[in-house]
Amino acid sequence: MREEMYSVEQVADLLGLHVRTVRGYIRSGRLRATRIGKQYRIARADLDALTGHPPTPPARSTSVEVSSIVQVDGVDRATADRLGTFVLAGANNGYDLAHPLRVQTVHDEERNRMKIVILGGTAATADLLRMIDAVLDADGGLLGRQDGEADDA
Repeated sequence: MREEMYSVEQVADLLGLHVRTVRGYIRSGRLRATRIGKQYRIARADLDALTGHPPTPPARSTSVEVSSIVQVDGVDRATADRLGTFVLAGANNGYDLAHPLRVQTVHDEERNRMKIVILGGTAATADLLRMIDAVLDADGGLLGRQDGEADDA
């Protein structure tokens, strides 16, 4: 089985760093790399060690993906924007870097209706759906209050 290898440029893009910064990490020993000719290659395990992520488990031959559509009625544009931002932030939590959640939101202004489409692994999707349920709770959630109302706590 071959290990996944990255170039310095790919690591810089993945981490949002400048290429010179990644090369500095390699020279200082902070990031392990293998020199091939004039170029460095970084193994996935070494990248995980730098970022503090657990090692990526070996790829499985079977995978499960869930598609979910959440429809929320009675949502104005401002609330839809806030909910969309919340959902996208929840989806980008780094739960499973190999299979990230894909989320799309659509707001129908005529019907005051929002649809949230979620594609991804079962556990990450379930967690995101629980977060959506909590934020939409009619008593204290996003739709339970009007703009400007404060928490009673």
